[in-house]
Amino acid sequence: MAGRNTGQARPAEVRLPVERLDAVVFEFGVVLRDGPPSRAGRDRVDAVTAFSDAAGLIERLRELGLSTAVTSSRCGRERLAKVGLDTLFSVVVDEDGAEAEGPVRSDPAVLLRAAGLLGVHPGRAAVVHCSVAGVQAGCRGGFGLVVGVDRRGGREADLRASGADVVVAGLDRITVDRDAMGCRWWQSPQTVSGAEHAGWLLDYIGVDPDAEGVRETLCTVGNGYLASRGAAPETSAGPARYPGTYVAGLFNRLVSRIHGHTHEDESLVNLPNWLVLRWRGEGDRWVVPEGPGITDYRQSLDLRAGVLHRRYRHVDGRGRATTVVSRMLVSMAAPHLAALETTFVAENWSGTLRVRSAIDGRVANTQVAQYAPLARAHLHADGQGRDSQAGLWLRTRTSQSRVEVGVATRTQVFVAGVLAAARRRVTMAVSRPEETYDIPIHEGQPVRVQKVAAYYTSRDRAVAEPVAAARQAVAQAGGFADLLTDQVTAWRRLWERSHIEMQTDGPAPVLELNVHTFHLLATTSPNVVDLDVGVGARGLHGEGYRGHVFWDEVFAHRVLVLHLPEASRALLLYRWRRLDAARRAAAAVGCRGVMFPWESGSDGREETPSEVFDPRSGRWMPDHTALQRHVGLAIGYSVWQYYQATGDLGFLRTYGAEMMLEVARFFADLAQENRTTGRYEITGVMGPDEFHDGYPDRNVPGLANNAYTNVMTVWLLRRALEAVDLLACHHRSDLADALGIGEDELARWRDITTRMYVPWHGQQIISQFDGYADLDEFDLPGYAARYGNISRLDRILADEGDSPNRYQLGKQADVLMLLYLLSAEELRDLLAGLGYPWPPQALPRTVDYYVNRVSHGSTLSRVVHAWVQARTDRLASWNFLTEALSADICDTQGGTTREGIHLGAMAGTLDLIERCYLGLESREDALWVNPRLPQQITKLHTLLTYRGHQLHVTATQHDVALIASPCNVAPVTVHVAGQPPTTIRSGQTVTVPLKPAPEIERASG
Repeated sequence: MAGRNTGQARPAEVRLPVERLDAVVFEFGVVLRDGPPSRAGRDRVDAVTAFSDAAGLIERLRELGLSTAVTSSRCGRERLAKVGLDTLFSVVVDEDGAEAEGPVRSDPAVLLRAAGLLGVHPGRAAVVHCSVAGVQAGCRGGFGLVVGVDRRGGREADLRASGADVVVAGLDRITVDRDAMGCRWWQSPQTVSGAEHAGWLLDYIGVDPDAEGVRETLCTVGNGYLASRGAAPETSAGPARYPGTYVAGLFNRLVSRIHGHTHEDESLVNLPNWLVLRWRGEGDRWVVPEGPGITDYRQSLDLRAGVLHRRYRHVDGRGRATTVVSRMLVSMAAPHLAALETTFVAENWSGTLRVRSAIDGRVANTQVAQYAPLARAHLHADGQGRDSQAGLWLRTRTSQSRVEVGVATRTQVFVAGVLAAARRRVTMAVSRPEETYDIPIHEGQPVRVQKVAAYYTSRDRAVAEPVAAARQAVAQAGGFADLLTDQVTAWRRLWERSHIEMQTDGPAPVLELNVHTFHLLATTSPNVVDLDVGVGARGLHGEGYRGHVFWDEVFAHRVLVLHLPEASRALLLYRWRRLDAARRAAAAVGCRGVMFPWESGSDGREETPSEVFDPRSGRWMPDHTALQRHVGLAIGYSVWQYYQATGDLGFLRTYGAEMMLEVARFFADLAQENRTTGRYEITGVMGPDEFHDGYPDRNVPGLANNAYTNVMTVWLLRRALEAVDLLACHHRSDLADALGIGEDELARWRDITTRMYVPWHGQQIISQFDGYADLDEFDLPGYAARYGNISRLDRILADEGDSPNRYQLGKQADVLMLLYLLSAEELRDLLAGLGYPWPPQALPRTVDYYVNRVSHGSTLSRVVHAWVQARTDRLASWNFLTEALSADICDTQGGTTREGIHLGAMAGTLDLIERCYLGLESREDALWVNPRLPQQITKLHTLLTYRGHQLHVTATQHDVALIASPCNVAPVTVHVAGQPPTTIRSGQTVTVPLKPAPEIERASG
């Protein structure tokens, strides 16, 4: 049994859930037996004996890497040493006066101190205790498992009533699975210190109203289909908190009349809030975290299990103290389900506890202040009701997209592990069904309230009616312990495939790295495989960017194709299903092929507004952002990356090649021959930089010959031609012919790949666009001194009546994006094919030029700069990486994290570590591994999925090793550290020593 008890008879054996535990804290009395007092009557140190069942269990736990501690009344270490058990405990905590039952021993301070000294969160530790007070302390402390030990019999009922999850007759009744180490994927069998627990807990102490929005975003729990922000259940939406819940791909369109203009927007919809759970003591006010009497507040996200823990203590005006402990999850194993378990312990009072549970359908999209003047109410109530003794349900419908949303909840009260018959009152306010429980509560006896929620929509497959599906799901769902067990297993499987292990010679950004991986998985897990959804730029974590899909997906796909290729495939199909919309958009600008939108939502139309209202000037300003046509190039690039990583010809034939060819067709049509120069040129576009949308003193928006766009067009045309030839060799059908792409058009594509124009200036420095070098220089140091944070120089300059269009200045990487997507070797090859020789020495000159002209106004910027600096300045690369890793955690953009994570930047940091520092590439039907670790990194390890193989890749400063897991898959070709290509087979290991390369060689890629 691995979780909260259900009131069943004491089992013969209890399985310890080591897959979700980091430590076990034992009470002295379950390990050692005190003998009679000595004749001198002083103490019993010399008389202790060990219980025969203690050492074996503790040794087994330590072999598995769990930390162990013991709490004692006094002289604990000395008494353990007398029987030779002192070495089995990392921590011994003595407590004066601990021999008496009562308030002193039921205070969890000693247990919490033990957990703190072990370096573990209480939610990931078990308490093993033989006293009622000790069990109460474990429950009040929020420990993940509380085991009561009843060696003499007769106390089982008392131990259960005090909060024991399970009760055993002795330690020999606690078992550990033989394959337990396989479930503890994050550590080696030799690890016994607390260090391995670091980096897996996002921890916040106290209540900070100014920071709660950011904390809620970073504590969001999700599963790819459903996500809920990490808001307190006791609160509602307001300036400090915002309990949003979102289902992937569920959009709605609203029209607003504002300042004389009609404005239309489509947004990811904030759905009815299932999380509502308020409480108060008899005769008191409803408790809120920001209210009076709150102490010891702690909120912690367990990244390994996807569980959000909260604990606090409340003392009301009458002096009644209550400890509240909660755990919340959105199930990765059952993607329509979410669950909350809240435990209330009355410390010094008995009486009535009132708990109110509700589904709040009176929600709107009110999170983003910038959108406040616009229409925000997306949902219409369409029915609500109650089920039996524990259920509520609510049906709503989106106003324009007409998507029906069914939400159902099941709220149950448990006392002593048994379902309690609490008085229940149900009220049906409009769009807010709620139930209020009056629960008898007794001093020291925990009351647990479990709430399970289900979300279904009319977009879901195999669902007759969403409310019926939701009601059935909550009725059939297990208790919180069952859901937690499945959650831990599901997340374990994801982490095993996605975890990046980094070791450094100093402090390592392990927490930041794991936070980024967690949120990428919470947004793009394999649960998306059967969904029609894209990669939202802000995840499922908030309402920034209205939940739209941008080019940021290219950063996510580069990670997913090597870890969760099935998720990458599903997310690419989101784009394929919207080809017709993209064809219409291309035709509207006079081109063939497809023009994907800069901002995409439900149906693939362009969601970027053509104008925005500037409250400073009181005027509507044109928005030319949609001229970033390069989003289509990123999609084509991601398709090819997926194929190279998987060898999935079926996908390429049925879906992928069509996207590539149609995007290539569009950009080939954009490219027009300049008969004077004999070169092809692309005009009227914007590059990734975003600061420049036109030329100074010109009324026509757009730039000529953005280097990134032109070069990536050549790259895509080459790959599209390669795909045509590849499919012609493997299949009789001719895709180009099916799309109406004749030989003349293909010949023109080939011509463009040899005669595309690329702008240059200085000493073979690639110009961002035609005329970039003619713009004025900008005083970045001066503005930094004047304004401090200059990331959004466009806004600063606008306030000054100026524009970035006048300056050699960038918001983020533009030219340097070429060096992010392509190796230096690939880029040189493309340029050489165009007749532009580009020697290795020109690369660092190009990097230096742009590094000194960027404001880093995008979270993506430092990711790309870390990448390009890895070739020329490894220390600078490491510094950029650490800054990029802290962007959301530290909210470096000043409030934007509150509106959702920056998923592209999070994925980009993971991609940087793997593809740049490990030197991973998948091209030319081979895997390339050429590590270039910063000096600070001593070891990097990850598990890749490459063409059916599971490949462990481990690099140090001295060598790189590839280990192929046993499988029934054909051998694959690998290029390792500049050695001749070789093949790696199932079960094979390849180890190659690394030779330090001069900087100029590293710059040459």
